[in-house]
Amino acid sequence: MLRTLLKRHSYEVETASSGEEALAMVDSFGPDVVLTDVRMPKMGGLDLLATLRAKQNDATVIVMSAYGNMDMAIEAMKAGAYDYVQKPFKPDEVVLALKKAEERESLKRENRALREEISKEHKFENILAKSTQMQDIFRTIAKIADYKTTVLVTGESGVGKELVARALHLRNARKGGPFIAVNCGAIPENLLESELFGHKRGAFTDATQDRRGLFEEATGGTLFLDEIGELPLALQVKLLRVLEDESIRRLGDARDIKVDVRIVAATHRDLLNETKAGRFREDLYYRLNVLPIHVPALRERRDDIPLLIDHFIQRNNGRLGTSTRGLDTEARRLLYEYSWPGNVRELENTIERAMVLCESDQIIASDLPERIREARDPVQLQLSSGELSVKKTSRVIEEILIRRALQKTKGNRTRAAELLEISHRALLYKIKDYHLSEL
Repeated sequence: MLRTLLKRHSYEVETASSGEEALAMVDSFGPDVVLTDVRMPKMGGLDLLATLRAKQNDATVIVMSAYGNMDMAIEAMKAGAYDYVQKPFKPDEVVLALKKAEERESLKRENRALREEISKEHKFENILAKSTQMQDIFRTIAKIADYKTTVLVTGESGVGKELVARALHLRNARKGGPFIAVNCGAIPENLLESELFGHKRGAFTDATQDRRGLFEEATGGTLFLDEIGELPLALQVKLLRVLEDESIRRLGDARDIKVDVRIVAATHRDLLNETKAGRFREDLYYRLNVLPIHVPALRERRDDIPLLIDHFIQRNNGRLGTSTRGLDTEARRLLYEYSWPGNVRELENTIERAMVLCESDQIIASDLPERIREARDPVQLQLSSGELSVKKTSRVIEEILIRRALQKTKGNRTRAAELLEISHRALLYKIKDYHLSEL
């Protein structure tokens, strides 16, 4: 009956007598919509829905349920079904549900195309950002990438210093060579020299054979020395020699080996203060700091937060088999106003946690960690951040107030301008300036 009804309304229809049979034809038929009963022998509608999501099939699922099975229909909605039709149903009810699903599919395609366009526009060698600060960094990378000169990347933990190093590598003529990353603080001091420079057989007790170090492994490519501030003073001397002579000497060897390596170093420490304290060699600092790049903390480039949230949701949907559409207004506000001490890494982990815990296709405030829900007011955070620039602080506070006014008025810009006590024209200018058109 359904096949006849839907063909009459110009739908292309295939039918299956069980969940297993449906799964067998999904790949070849490629349905936009799956209309399934909740109760079926062997594989029920909920199991079919879960399997489709695990296979990362994004077909819109509508469940059919008799009156006595309404709880199961609601459970299916929580699991990611788009809608349900109650049995016994009228033909018009089924057609109406499919028309609504069609509209949703059309919006999904438009949103997907828009996200891809935005992603392309704001993506630079796997770094996603639209803030002015990051766009400046992208221009700097493009300008200096082809030079072999040493680069020092600074910034707090979690801001993406390794992504900057990889971008420098990918923009360089040696991108076909290896990119090798080593955390100088993660390897015991007694093993670090051998790890970097290699050793000859018999150089020490466990040296049973010759071994190439990371400098040799990275020849023709890029060696990324993360947390360079953790490098022991004795090795700082040897690193300085490598940078000046472009040659290394394995432990236990009597000869030098030439290496052709582009060095990118990174640290979350203030190396200039470390040199003054005698913990870092001044000559090495100036040798490393030829081309400095400072990656700002996430709280200093809040324009990037919405873009990163959408990116992490999209990526995790594919990786986790979830079907999260986004966040409600309150959850977005909390994420935007949080100070993010762990930066992009903390935001990524927070989104993944929320997607696993949320009970619908939208993340709400209660899905977020307590520390974010109970964070201090963002205006107070900005004032207590140590920033003394009136211009920078005023911009941050102004943007927060405009966001709040737009959220309170549900996007009514005339009313928001009245609350802010500015002209409607001034508000439109500031919305464009702060990239708030999505609110």
